[in-house]
Amino acid sequence: MAIDFPNSPSSGDIHTVSGKQWSWDGEKWLAYGVSLSPSILKVDTGNNRVGINQVAPTVALDVTGSARITGDLTVSGTTVTVDSASVLVKDRVQFEGATANDYETILLATDPTADRTITLPDATGTVALTGAVPTTITVADTTDTTAFVALWESATGDLAPKSDAGITYNAGTGTLTATAFAGPLTGNVTGNASGTALTVTQAAQTAITSVGTLTGLTMSGAIDAGDQIISKAVFKDVGETLATNGTSGSTATIDLEDGNFHKVTLTANCTFTFSNPPASGTAGSFTLFLVQDGTGSRTVTWPGSVDWAAATAPTLTTTAAAVDVLTFITLDGGTVWNGFVAGQAMG
Repeated sequence: MAIDFPNSPSSGDIHTVSGKQWSWDGEKWLAYGVSLSPSILKVDTGNNRVGINQVAPTVALDVTGSARITGDLTVSGTTVTVDSASVLVKDRVQFEGATANDYETILLATDPTADRTITLPDATGTVALTGAVPTTITVADTTDTTAFVALWESATGDLAPKSDAGITYNAGTGTLTATAFAGPLTGNVTGNASGTALTVTQAAQTAITSVGTLTGLTMSGAIDAGDQIISKAVFKDVGETLATNGTSGSTATIDLEDGNFHKVTLTANCTFTFSNPPASGTAGSFTLFLVQDGTGSRTVTWPGSVDWAAATAPTLTTTAAAVDVLTFITLDGGTVWNGFVAGQAMG
C-alpha cells in the first residue's frame, strides 16, 4: 500500500495512515510501530510525551479518565498532587519516615460499620493519643504562674491533679475537694466550714441550706437573712439602722424595709403611711423620732390601722424644734398597729 506523506514536513511532525503513526526526524519518516488511533494513544516524540485518551499531552504521561495499576506504584519525585475531594484507601496509610529502615508508622482504620468522619482542627500542634494518656495525672509544685491544673469533665471518678493529693476533682458529681482555699469563692459551697477566721466580703448566698460550726466570723458586708429565723443568738454592741426621711411635706411613708428607727422632720401638716411590715404571725415594730421644724404647729394624720390607747391619738408637741418619740407594733402584718408614746417634748 502506497503511503502519501505530506510535502515539506517539519521536524517532529506526526503522520498517521490507517492507524499507523510516522514521525519526521528532519530527514526521514520513522515508523512508530503504533497501530492505535491518536485519540486513544498519542505519542509525542518531539516533547517526550504520551497521551492516553489525550491527543495533546501536556506532561510526560497524560491520562484522561480512570487508570488502574496492578502491582506497586513507585513515585520517586518529591510531590504527589491529588486534585480530588476524596482519596480511597482500603484500610491503612504507611509512613516510612525520613530514614528508610525496618520501621514505619501505619495509620490504620478499623473496618467501619457505617460512614465515619474524623475532622482535623484548623490548628497547629501534636495529636494526642488516648492510649498515651496516663491514668494518674501529676502536676509538680511550681512557682511558674503559667502552669495550670486541668480538670476534665469527660473523666470519671476522682482525679488527683496535684502530686501531694491536696486537691481532687470528681467529674461525675462536679465536686472539687481541697485541704484549703485562698481567694474569693463564688457559687454554692456545701460541707463543713472550720478554721480560725472566716471573712465575708460580699453579700451572702440567697439560701444557705446547712452550715456547720463557724469560728471567728468577721463580716465586712451586708447579710440578707431572707426573713429566716436566727435562733439562740447572743448580741453585743448592736446598732439599728436609722432611716432619716428628711422633711415630710404633706405626706410621708414609713417603710420598714429601710429600717426600724425612723426620723422625720415635719415641715407641713402630714399624713403618714406605713409599708412593708413583717408577715402576719411575726411581730414587727418601729420607733418614730418626730421633729417639729422651726415653724412648729405641724399636725399629723395617722393611718386608720393605728390603735391608740383609749382609741385616742396623742396630742403632739407643736413648739418649734420639739421632739416626740412614738413606738408602733403589729402582730398581723400591719392590719392593726398598736401605737403608744415613748416620750414627748424632748427637744
